[in-house]
Amino acid sequence: MNVLIYENEQQIGIAAGNYMCGQVLQKPDSVLGLATGSTPLKPYSQMAELYKKGVVDFSKVKTFNLDEYVNLDVKDKNSYHTFMHENLFKHINIPQENINFLNGNSDNLEKECKEYEKRIKEAGGIDVQLLGIGSNGHIAFNEPADCFQRWSHVVTLKESTVKDNSRFFNSIEEVPTQAVTMGIGSIMQAKKILIIALGEKKAKAIKQLIDGNVTPQCPASVLQFHANVTLMLDKGAASLL
Repeated sequence: MNVLIYENEQQIGIAAGNYMCGQVLQKPDSVLGLATGSTPLKPYSQMAELYKKGVVDFSKVKTFNLDEYVNLDVKDKNSYHTFMHENLFKHINIPQENINFLNGNSDNLEKECKEYEKRIKEAGGIDVQLLGIGSNGHIAFNEPADCFQRWSHVVTLKESTVKDNSRFFNSIEEVPTQAVTMGIGSIMQAKKILIIALGEKKAKAIKQLIDGNVTPQCPASVLQFHANVTLMLDKGAASLL
């Protein structure tokens, strides 16, 4: 693993945004795996800034988002559809038809998950997968469990994850308790993985990811088996290394 430690979130945002744009400059029709939450906000801002300056062109890029809540209107401000459009897609020139999400409002979620995997495969696979990490070691919505979930699937969110995400909602009661998410196998098939972690709250999970036993109780630990992983950490997230 390539572990990079930065002074603050601003530095990581610039470095991570540059990393993602560098992939597109190297391969204009790149397939990007994207994440949501507070962690990628500054990287997305940097990507939009580089597009605005004419440095990078996203017109041939395809994207696949990691996850989406179940039974949450895509126009809801907390849906990941809305998050991605507000924070990245409306600021760059990616064609709408090149943007892919799991549909958490599908009548047949299992079928939706299988078709999502098929779409990723037909696109040629993900070139770079951007990840955050939960305080309990989850990646995407792959929660600590007794076994690794291989492909995209429906998941019931752990209480700790619901609590973490409640900061985005008016109350914890509004937070969806289910989501559809790429599986561990889906993530591991990405050619490159970029993980960002901010704050001491993530330090224990980062320590486990890098130095701990590989166990589904810390889903991120499986990334020890991936051939090309870069971690961008602030000093808080790196404090136990």
